[in-house]
Amino acid sequence: MNQPLAYVHPGAKIAKNVVIEPFTTIHNNVVIGEGTWIGSNVTIMEGARIGKNCSIFPGAVISAIPQDKKFDDEDTITVIGDNTTVRECVTINRGTTDRMKTVIGKNCWIMAYCHIAHDCIVGDNCIFSNNSTLAGHINVGDYVILAGMAAIQQFCSIGRHAFVTGGSLVRKDVPPFVKAGREPLSYVGINSIGLRRRGFTTEKIREIQDIYRILYQKNYNNSQAVAIIEAEMQATAERDEILEFIKNSQRGIMKGYFSSN
Repeated sequence: MNQPLAYVHPGAKIAKNVVIEPFTTIHNNVVIGEGTWIGSNVTIMEGARIGKNCSIFPGAVISAIPQDKKFDDEDTITVIGDNTTVRECVTINRGTTDRMKTVIGKNCWIMAYCHIAHDCIVGDNCIFSNNSTLAGHINVGDYVILAGMAAIQQFCSIGRHAFVTGGSLVRKDVPPFVKAGREPLSYVGINSIGLRRRGFTTEKIREIQDIYRILYQKNYNNSQAVAIIEAEMQATAERDEILEFIKNSQRGIMKGYFSSN
C-alpha cells in the first residue's frame, strides 16, 4: 500500500495487500478489506466499510454525505461487500437516520457513472449498467440487473432475479423473477434467460410463468390474483416469495402490459 502520492488518514484501517493508487484520498473512519484495489483519483469518505477483493475505479466517490436536506451529520456508514467492482465515477452515499447505512452486497458490478443514494439496500450478485440511478431508501434483491440509464424512484423495491430494461423509469415495485420494460414500466415476461443461467429448471421456470399469467394476463386485480394463486398454485419457495413481495409492496407493483393504467 506504500503509495506516497495518496493521502490515507491515520484513523483509516487498511488491511494487508490493499493497493491504493496515486492521488486517492481516504478519510478517517474507513475500513478496507484485504486484496482490494483502489484506483487513482478515488475519494473514500468517512463511514466507508469496503470488503475484501473489491475494485474501485478512478473518479468514484464512496460514502459522501447524503444528498438529503434532512441529514444532520448523523454517524452513518456505507457498506460494500466482498468481490464487488465499482467502476469509474460511481457515487455511493452513506445512510441517514432512516436505516443508518447504505449497503451494496457481495459480487456486485456497478458500472460507470451509476449513483446509489442514501439508505439503499442492494443484494448480492447485482449488475447495474452505466448511468443507472437509485434514489434514496430503495431495496434491490439478489441477482437484479439494471440495464443502462435505468432510474429508480425513492422507496421502490425490486425483487430478486428481476431484469429492468435500459432507459426505464421505475415508479412502482418490480416483483421477483420478471423482466420490466416499456413506458410506463410494465411486465414484459419473466427473466427466463437469467433464471436458466442461474440453474432454475424448466419446470420451475414454467411454474413462475404460470403464476405471472394469473397476475398479469387474466385481467384480475391484484387481490383477486393473489387469492387465486394461493388457492390453485402449489406452495413453493418461489410462489411464496412472489406473494410475500406483492403483499408487502408499499408503492404497489408495476402494471401488466394489458393494463390501460
